Amino acid sequence: MPLNIAVIASGDGSNFQAIVEKVHAGFLDVAVRVLICNRPGAGVIARAQAFGIPCVLLDHEDKSRFSDRVSFDQAMIEAIRQYGADWVVLAGYMRLLTPEFLNAFPDRVLNIHPTLLPSFPGLHGCADALAYGVKIAGATVHFVEEAVDSGPVIIQAAIPIAPGDTLGSITRRIHEIEHRIYPQALQWIATGRLTRMRDNSRTIVIHPAMHSRVYEESRCLISPPLEEGF
Repeated sequence: MPLNIAVIASGDGSNFQAIVEKVHAGFLDVAVRVLICNRPGAGVIARAQAFGIPCVLLDHEDKSRFSDRVSFDQAMIEAIRQYGADWVVLAGYMRLLTPEFLNAFPDRVLNIHPTLLPSFPGLHGCADALAYGVKIAGATVHFVEEAVDSGPVIIQAAIPIAPGDTLGSITRRIHEIEHRIYPQALQWIATGRLTRMRDNSRTIVIHPAMHSRVYEESRCLISPPLEEGF
């Protein structure tokens, strides 16, 4: 059985598309049951329509429907359950989730962040890293907890910052690796190969596959390593 997921996004949706394309290519045992978007006109909506994936638009600024953040998150919970999703994948969702939402899907909410956490959490992580002068940037897939970008790390990928790099050039390269490590993390979950250690729930162990080959990557460092197809 595939892993039934709901994707929540606010923007262009390139990570959403990367996940769906891996599903269509046969590398990802996932069923994208629904896209939830909180911004009318966001590019991710057109991407979902192109793939024939149901989209639920919930405008968080519609005060006639949502009096507070809790009522908005409750509407998302109902939509996710209506479409039969068990896991929640944040793909450029630009709002904090309430404890009520996280309690509805305990240990089943994932996010991707464009820095090497725990460094530079928050909305402007990539810009903060560049302004700080780091020599290595990257991306992190992690479980979501109440604190911002604080959950246990599943997979990270790092890229060197070259002389002359700008925020735009670094962001483009980080997006490229995001599109690979996010589907990989989902496949590990879908195939039952991800375990959180009992003595330290922050430690994530990835169990080796019987037939997958590790893909050697020379342009960036990814740990755990990607497997063939990602």
